[in-house]
Amino acid sequence: MYLLLLAVIYLTFISLGLPDSLLGSAWPTIHSEFDIPLSYMGIVSMIIAGGTILSGLMSERLTRKFGTKGVTAVSVLLTAIAMTGFSFADNIYMLCLWGIPYGLGAGAIDAALNNYVALHYSSRHMSWLHCFWGVGTIISPYIMSYALTHSVWSDGYRTVSYIQFAIFLVILLTLPLWKINAKAESDKSDTKPLGIRGALKISGVPFILTGFMAYCAAESTAMLWASSFMEGVHGMTKDKAAACGSLFFIGITAGRFLSGFISDRFGDMKMIRSGIGITLIGIMMLVFPIKTLSVFGFVIIGLGCAPIYPCIIHSTPDNFGAENSQGIIGIQMASAYVGSTFMPPLFGVIASHIGLRIMPAYLALFFILLYFMIIKTQKATDK
Repeated sequence: MYLLLLAVIYLTFISLGLPDSLLGSAWPTIHSEFDIPLSYMGIVSMIIAGGTILSGLMSERLTRKFGTKGVTAVSVLLTAIAMTGFSFADNIYMLCLWGIPYGLGAGAIDAALNNYVALHYSSRHMSWLHCFWGVGTIISPYIMSYALTHSVWSDGYRTVSYIQFAIFLVILLTLPLWKINAKAESDKSDTKPLGIRGALKISGVPFILTGFMAYCAAESTAMLWASSFMEGVHGMTKDKAAACGSLFFIGITAGRFLSGFISDRFGDMKMIRSGIGITLIGIMMLVFPIKTLSVFGFVIIGLGCAPIYPCIIHSTPDNFGAENSQGIIGIQMASAYVGSTFMPPLFGVIASHIGLRIMPAYLALFFILLYFMIIKTQKATDK
């Protein structure tokens, strides 16, 4: 039952990743069909991010009241409904409307499952959990590409909604599996929620929140601007630049798969520091005006990023106590989405004035900030 429940959790994280890369894949077609500016994607993505931040902050109370299995089931159902809504949307207002349940579902399940795995499974399983998120983000662009080639973009969303509903049914049928750790969850449901104010009073929490926001800022910037960097700096054609952008996703997914084999041996903090070092090597490769080096640079950055997110989450119960982990992880999710929502657009503003060549320095700034915040967190928690 222990491994079967883990398989269900892995499957659920694929469902979490599936919608994440759909909007970007479909947007060139959507904005032309709706006759709206290209920049309006930012409005939809920020509404989704707003819902994710809100539900991440609420995740502790929700999990204490309904349990991880309840939050997981409802969240997957919400995203399935949202994907169905997207598939029937015929204007920007409908996309914005359905972005609300999508964001609310994504944030709650992200925090709940991350905390559950951090408490009950080893570090390698946390790495593989996020590897399966990467699998979802890789699959969905192919689903959308097939839909655009053979029918319309809405069929891509509809197909993903069918997959989400199927995963929801799997979760419903396997609800009895969650009784393995039911006593631990029921014990925590009687305690008072930590809350934002309570979390910030714990030594080291402000440092890890700052570091986590810095990491997600860098990760999202690399994800969203890799193709533009290759096109603008190295003169690649749009199709080749888009293909190079996908190498970051492949690097981070492969890296998380490989990290699972060594993370238990080396420990979370050593994995984080090693990951930061690898990303800085990849960033140095972007500095040189050599196209091939930049191509491999983004792969190396992805490999370096791979262990950082899972290991920060997995180390939370050890650093701040299992009784506080759900509340802190929920706030970590919110801080993560703040970084990933606002920092990539800021880079776009800076790059429009200075140029895309500033990207290595921009990424390095956040990874160096992350390194110092990790060190300060270790000192504050006596680790």
